[in-house]
Amino acid sequence: MKKILLTISFLAAIGWAGAQDNIYPAPAQANPIYIIGGTVHVGNGTVLEKAIVQIENGKIVRVGKDIPVPKTANVQVVNADGQHVYPGLILASTDLGLREISGSVRGTNDYRELGDLNPNVRAIAAYNTESEFINPLRTYGILLANVIPQGSLVMGTSSVVQLDAYNFEDAAYLADNGMHISLPSFIQRRGRRGGFGGPSAGNSNPAEAAQERINVIKKYFNDARSYFTETVHPNGKNLKLEAARPLFDKKQKLFVHANEVKQMLVAIDFVKQYGFDVVIVGGTESWQIADLLKANNIAVILNNTHNLPTMEDDDVDQPYKTPAVLQKAGVLFALNDNHVNSRYKNLPFNAGTAAAYGLSREEALSAITLNAAKILGVQDKTGSIEAGKDANIVISKGDILDMDGNVVTDAFIQGRKIVLESKQEQLADKYKHKYNVK
Repeated sequence: MKKILLTISFLAAIGWAGAQDNIYPAPAQANPIYIIGGTVHVGNGTVLEKAIVQIENGKIVRVGKDIPVPKTANVQVVNADGQHVYPGLILASTDLGLREISGSVRGTNDYRELGDLNPNVRAIAAYNTESEFINPLRTYGILLANVIPQGSLVMGTSSVVQLDAYNFEDAAYLADNGMHISLPSFIQRRGRRGGFGGPSAGNSNPAEAAQERINVIKKYFNDARSYFTETVHPNGKNLKLEAARPLFDKKQKLFVHANEVKQMLVAIDFVKQYGFDVVIVGGTESWQIADLLKANNIAVILNNTHNLPTMEDDDVDQPYKTPAVLQKAGVLFALNDNHVNSRYKNLPFNAGTAAAYGLSREEALSAITLNAAKILGVQDKTGSIEAGKDANIVISKGDILDMDGNVVTDAFIQGRKIVLESKQEQLADKYKHKYNVK
């Protein structure tokens, strides 16, 4: 009986995890495209009214008002009059394509490895382009994502993917852009959400237990640095130590998952001790040390703006105000949505909330476009609507940061006009047809 139930669960998982069979990745751009008449939000704070965006061979050629539009048969004109044109939104830290049915069907999840030290794990190798959650995100304007591994201590490397691909090779936008580590909590406390956690097993002092775990991470980096100074390796290549080479060569960033001030001070120590380019992921208490983060050139990815404060004596709206504090201090930051229930669709609305609590609309937009691109290392290719960059563009009927205005009518990834449809919409249409609902 158990075998039958397991088989049924597995088959159900396969059916659930399959992508829409009649929605295919768009072919490469064949003809010139001109988006005309829309309000273009460049992504760097500039707004152009009644502007034209010229796209050829997947790239943005020109952006402006006085661009002639050829009247030839092969030219595709997209009329965006009265609408808003944005850079494609970027999900800066996510398990999209790695986690499908949380908890109940383990076979659909491949986001975490066993053990504390997994620096050679590559998230891109497990990325599933058939995930049910990809297409719905595109209808909200999210066109790129940084897919990360999870685990304890050293988790592995993340990769930036574009959300219209047949397989992970096609999806890879920038592979292995950074290594991720997760820092243990230094304190045991209970706040509005129950606190950050308690001490590690075997040690009743949470600070000492945390330091022991951090020493494991430091030993790994010290061993890697010593390994790189050796010209001969009698035991052959050590894949775990080799994985840290791009960090020391400044070809990768170190993404430190941390929320507490004490954890972020450890991240600063990594900058001073190893010279790493560090990004804080989470950053709940980053507002308390914004000037220190700026002084050490540390960027921040704020995971959830829609959240309760950490402690009872924090302002009730502190999570909403934190982006404005970082902006004022000059800290490079991106907004994110890693909430497993909403499945990351609230990304633009997190930015909208931040705009209501101190950011301008264009600053909030930059936090999910150009800022995110800078942090992830893809600013030369995307994040803003500028000549020479990939044509990752979204057209919305209204303000994309507003729940009412976010009605995406067109989206382009590298100049390819993608299908804005999902299985959820297909099912809705199916039963509208059945019951003759218009």
